[in-house]
Amino acid sequence: MTFLIAAKDHCGGRWLSVLALACAGVFSFAPVHAAPPGELPFGVYDPNGDFESDPEVTIEHLFLPWEDVFLPSLVDADVYAKDRNRAILATIEPWTWSRSERNSPDILKRNLASGEYDQYMRGICAVLGTMESPVTVRWAQEMDDYTSQFIWAGWQPGQYIEAYRRVVDICREEAPNVNYMWSPLGYENLAEFYPGDDYVDLVGVSVFGLQAWEQEKFGEELSFVDILTPRYERAVEFGKPVVVAELGYVGDSDYVQKWENDVRQAYPQFPELVGVVYFNQHEVYPWPDGYGLPDWRIDHRVTDQ
Repeated sequence: MTFLIAAKDHCGGRWLSVLALACAGVFSFAPVHAAPPGELPFGVYDPNGDFESDPEVTIEHLFLPWEDVFLPSLVDADVYAKDRNRAILATIEPWTWSRSERNSPDILKRNLASGEYDQYMRGICAVLGTMESPVTVRWAQEMDDYTSQFIWAGWQPGQYIEAYRRVVDICREEAPNVNYMWSPLGYENLAEFYPGDDYVDLVGVSVFGLQAWEQEKFGEELSFVDILTPRYERAVEFGKPVVVAELGYVGDSDYVQKWENDVRQAYPQFPELVGVVYFNQHEVYPWPDGYGLPDWRIDHRVTDQ
């Protein structure tokens, strides 16, 4: 398969996914912040450049609002990633980031089906197809979430699948070497939204730990393995490599340190887990039960400082 390098890596003998390009210690940078310890390929959504000089970061995660993305910025991102030997994971969100101008779910469905929005995907993928860095596209993530965070989530599964296949077909015309990550949140209903093996190279899930919420909701703290296990077990059923596409954790220093030590380990129960990608940003949508907007940024995630 094209998303696997046809050789074993030299950082622990694991197969590398197309997302992972470099081993620890290849470069002589002095990292400002270090990736968590472990063997798994590590990536980051890092809009402030906290991991700019970290040689262990092998995946550069981008978020693109397709209605108002500045396409030349993708060229800059390619240069940035290539200079650091990183692959690109491009999450394309089918809306604008201007909240006052966002469409409704019904408008999005209608314009996707009619082809009116084809231009957005075609324009982005035309640029992605010119990139020298390996690229994986992740379109309309967490579609199995019914909290109303995203206007593409909670649809009838057939509607989502039809839209997903349409945009992938368009992107393939413009960028034949791009790979595709289908990325549910990881809930029990995720299989209903699976678009088919021909449209998926990797499966992504999201894993976030919020200590205070867990203590109230479950009466105890949850570990990375606790939260990942059911989501991985659902995701791996499709026979594709699995990636934690969004990762964050907030709590006291002991809680954060435990998660930090756990997230890049090679667990025998997760043989198809090929990478984790940290979301190094403030939350943009309220956490349930009144817990507001957790700050996943690495300098803010410890709550007992």
